[in-house]
Amino acid sequence: QVQLAESGGGLVQAGGSLRLSCAASGRTFSSYAMGWFRQAPGKEREFVACINWSGISTYYADSVKGRFTISRDNAKNTVYLQMNSLKPEDTAVYYCAGGGYGDLADRYDYWGQGTQVTVSS
Repeated sequence: QVQLAESGGGLVQAGGSLRLSCAASGRTFSSYAMGWFRQAPGKEREFVACINWSGISTYYADSVKGRFTISRDNAKNTVYLQMNSLKPEDTAVYYCAGGGYGDLADRYDYWGQGTQVTVSS
């Protein structure tokens, strides 16, 4: 079984930055791809970014491309989401997901509990 725990969320002004972390435990972290999703109040969960097992391949939603960067440190069993130039529309609960790749939530086997990101205007 894999456990995922997000951290790093908070309140930030528009134009600011945050870095989210997701620590994994359980199965060998380096063997599976990871992703980030988010869910705003009253909206469906949406894809943000994903990264393959080695970190070489990444994929982003158009809404965050050029502003967000996903990365991983397999030695620390951790995946990161660096978020720059934040906008109020980025406000959401951000979820870490593991065991899948791409923009469909159903492809991922493991999920964290989420961390709140709030961007004020």
